[in-house]
Amino acid sequence: MNYKRITLLCGHYGSGKTNVAVNMALDVRRTHDNVVVADLDIVNPYFRTLDSRDEFTHAGIKLIVSSYANSNLDMPALPQEMYSLVDDRRLTCIVDVGGDDRGAVALGRISGAIREENNYDMFLVINRFRPLTPDAPSVLEIMHEIEAAASLKFTGIINNSNLGAETEPETVLSSLDYAREVSRLTGLPIVLTSAEKSIAEALSGKVDNLFPLHLQKRPVD
Repeated sequence: MNYKRITLLCGHYGSGKTNVAVNMALDVRRTHDNVVVADLDIVNPYFRTLDSRDEFTHAGIKLIVSSYANSNLDMPALPQEMYSLVDDRRLTCIVDVGGDDRGAVALGRISGAIREENNYDMFLVINRFRPLTPDAPSVLEIMHEIEAAASLKFTGIINNSNLGAETEPETVLSSLDYAREVSRLTGLPIVLTSAEKSIAEALSGKVDNLFPLHLQKRPVD
């Protein structure tokens, strides 16, 4: 995959943004220096990118999270370090934006600078098996809410449909028509379809742009 300088991952709670962000950061680190993962989920008390701190350190990836991580405080503001994402163009950034439009409010603080540079992708992470996004129209509604809050437009879709530990190859295959319908309604391309590494081999040749995932040890958003 060809990464822009800033890759933003947004979607409904439980869509799997964090796990995709972790894997993307490790992937982009193979070809880029100065890689940063930023967790903008300032209204979610879990901040699960922290679970991968040691893995990031070993790979030479910097992690930026809010000082309010794990605090339960609803503070729609950015810590000063977050502004380095737009101020320092030597960085290659993977940004885990919070769930729904509430998490995208923080992104709106720097969206003007992101638009001006115009070297970003914003991917809509979708999961057919989450209760509030079971069909394409429900995804479309959430997408418009996020775009309005972030003041940025999506550029592509990541199909991350899964059932956690119960995911099988057929689970992923059954989500392809769902992802195609989201793509049709939004006009956005499906840039990746993810699958846990243990089942990715069984999907090879059956799924375009397959992205094998190494799952974090704990459940992720």
